[in-house]
Amino acid sequence: MKNPQRNILITGGKGKTGIRLAKELDKLGYPYMKTHRNPISITDPLKEVHFDWYDSSTFLPALQNVERVYLVAPVGDKDPIIVMQPFIDLALKQGVKRFVLLSSASIPEDGPVFGPVHQYLKKVAPEWTVLRPSYFMQNFTEGQHAVTISQEDLIVSSAGQGKIGFVAAEDIAGVALRALIDEESHNTDLIITGPESLSYGDVSQIISAVTGRKVRHNSITDDQLTNGWIAAGLSKDYAEFMTNLDRRIREEGTEDIVTDTVVRLTGKEPISFHQFANEHISIWK
Repeated sequence: MKNPQRNILITGGKGKTGIRLAKELDKLGYPYMKTHRNPISITDPLKEVHFDWYDSSTFLPALQNVERVYLVAPVGDKDPIIVMQPFIDLALKQGVKRFVLLSSASIPEDGPVFGPVHQYLKKVAPEWTVLRPSYFMQNFTEGQHAVTISQEDLIVSSAGQGKIGFVAAEDIAGVALRALIDEESHNTDLIITGPESLSYGDVSQIISAVTGRKVRHNSITDDQLTNGWIAAGLSKDYAEFMTNLDRRIREEGTEDIVTDTVVRLTGKEPISFHQFANEHISIWK
């Protein structure tokens, strides 16, 4: 797929991986369209399009002249298959050949939330890849932990001493790029991690070392975490799902994984958390 005339559609165009994927496509000269749920936020109509998972009237305009789609599920939806399946069906009718789905290392094909979408793509898509990254390093700079680190020198979870193969969004986007533009479709799921598995306590020590602050990890109860997610705006069902991910990290070691996916597909070693922390000192200081 060299400089195709048909676009790659990036759903979740303002998300952590979508923004970075677009930058990589720009560098290589591939045409793409990023989706925006709010049409007012569109600044470049040649590269941005209005799209809302919960408004099917936005599906067809977004799919014009599209051959490949990067699928990012609607945030906080426990059953995204309900809105994603009609979109996938329409995309296939419009000539889309390849789909790349952003899922999670914690969620296998037969798991909840992204699992049914994973299964459906395997069933209907001519070409597909499911990305299953570990937890994003950007959770500490752009996500839920950034505020508590900056304001309270604190990282809060219920993961205990469980370890996680934290991965940079840039590395996830790098794998997504290959899955979208490689001549041969991968037709598999790919677990994507950083170069080492770390506990939240390990992460707090690394951030402390690079910033000179005394950041600590507070492992709270599952009920406390669920209530925190609800207070942050998640539904009770989705809050319980998020808390269960932490419980499984703590009790089952579900995220204690390190893979060679990044270097194997991109040719680059994945970013380490030490490197990531040094590059983002200014955010925490």
